[in-house]
Amino acid sequence: MAISALNTGLSGMKAYQGALDSSANNVANALTKAYQPQVASFQEAPTSGVRVNISKESQELAAQENLDRPSGTDLATEITNSLQYKAGFELSAKVVKAADEVLSSLLDIRK
Repeated sequence: MAISALNTGLSGMKAYQGALDSSANNVANALTKAYQPQVASFQEAPTSGVRVNISKESQELAAQENLDRPSGTDLATEITNSLQYKAGFELSAKVVKAADEVLSSLLDIRK
């Protein structure tokens, strides 16, 4: 049980890190004309845990169609998302820490 919790926490940390990276990229390109922001969507992983999908489909089309159009990045949304992703990462890290403590206790009992 502790091993699966460890894997779940690690997958959560990786997913939230990917979402934070995507949000940072959106903020960095907020002033880039015709930039379409990336969207992070979380899904349950087939084995256990969570994974993130970053959609980038319309970026190339939008850049080719109209280069004078302003960026589609909403900074208020990006700040909100960043705070949510940060909290999710921290909670996933707490799951990893708790699983580590359980495994450590089990190993101490085994000695």
